Amino acid sequence: MATREDNTLGGRLSRYARVGAAVGGLGARFAAERVLGMKLDRGRHAADLRAALGGLKGPLMKVAQLMATIPDALPEEYVQELIQLQSNAPSMGWVFVKRRMQSELGADWQGRFATFEREAAAAASLGQVHRATLDDGTRVACKLQYPDMDSAVEADLRQLKLVFEIYRRYDRAIDPGAIHEEIAARLREELDYGREASHMRLYGLMLAAETGVHVPCPVDALSTRRLLTMTWLDGAPLLSARDAPVERRNRIAMNMFRAWYVPFYGTGVIHGDPHLGNYAIRPDDGVNLLDFGAVRIFPPGFVGGVIDLYRALRDGDEALAVHAYETWGFNGLSKEKIATLNRWAEFVYAPLMEDRTRAIGETNSGVYGREVAETVHAELRRLGGVRPPREFLLMDRAAIGLGSVFLHLQAEINWHRLFHDLIADFDVGALARRQSAALAKAGVPTAA
Repeated sequence: MATREDNTLGGRLSRYARVGAAVGGLGARFAAERVLGMKLDRGRHAADLRAALGGLKGPLMKVAQLMATIPDALPEEYVQELIQLQSNAPSMGWVFVKRRMQSELGADWQGRFATFEREAAAAASLGQVHRATLDDGTRVACKLQYPDMDSAVEADLRQLKLVFEIYRRYDRAIDPGAIHEEIAARLREELDYGREASHMRLYGLMLAAETGVHVPCPVDALSTRRLLTMTWLDGAPLLSARDAPVERRNRIAMNMFRAWYVPFYGTGVIHGDPHLGNYAIRPDDGVNLLDFGAVRIFPPGFVGGVIDLYRALRDGDEALAVHAYETWGFNGLSKEKIATLNRWAEFVYAPLMEDRTRAIGETNSGVYGREVAETVHAELRRLGGVRPPREFLLMDRAAIGLGSVFLHLQAEINWHRLFHDLIADFDVGALARRQSAALAKAGVPTAA
């Protein structure tokens, strides 16, 4: 029996109507430029599109923020507008919250908490968080999903596909088909708070030995597919440390580095949403890692390919670079395309190449990154384009997002040694065994 929460035709149609004008306008204007030769004022239309999408405060807004972090996925004019979208959405009122909590935990839901704050502590694109306490005094966070998100996601994904198809006609340097597939898979997973709870347990296991990284624990008895209750972790916003002494900023940056890359190189898992709201800083400079909806589990060979490409760039080994790209799923790459992809890879890997203390911004500033991306994009367009494997989406986003965090902190670290400490004893077979054991212990569904 269908409920309000299901992916309903009515819900999708309502969503189409709300976003159709913005997306339809994009299509009409691109067609006018390409077919009729009319000049497209992309900057002006991008601002209109941001205003339209920002007003939705739902999945399409989240996707827009995601796309704004991926080099060359959208024209620069759109990126500059979309990155301004705020992650905070208007929260649901108390009457609405009571109704939602009752639908998840039953009519006596308030009796299951000692306290439950009426006002949301945070509100984002897919849900909002309320502080509460349990009868034993444990402080918890209750993450409550907005209603009808299944329909909203499906409608938004269809609209996003239309945007990609239009842009693909305009510019064939990057085929975004696999990117759309990955966004769709990850967004649908993000709606399942039961899966997110298993991801949280997985991160607790993978980071158990990291004294500088902290992960909340899910409270299964007070969680459902659309309600996730977890232990509350206190912390300050990351940007509050921007003006701290460099020693403190370096400690925070090292903890951030390990929070993301110990799971990746040790278990083949990455937190794919390095958004400023998804971590907090503790008084001892430890990091609270939050929000486990966008988690990517990689085939062990993919992780091996990341290390192979590093070694190929370091040693000038073209054959090993080709092997790495083929491991990831790139097909039919010419020597020219490989050389072009290596330009971007050299930019991403640059901080790891030199065995010295240095700032990320020496080679990986935003301005230089845009210059490299534009050069690579133009060359790929000339060579006929490529179709990036879907795994690249969250991997690239994590690398770029963390790089921006390190730029904010102006951290000065020997990134080369941090990296080599993680890969010193890397073995694909051992990673596969660790991954299988960790996923089973955490109860993570394996059909991702």
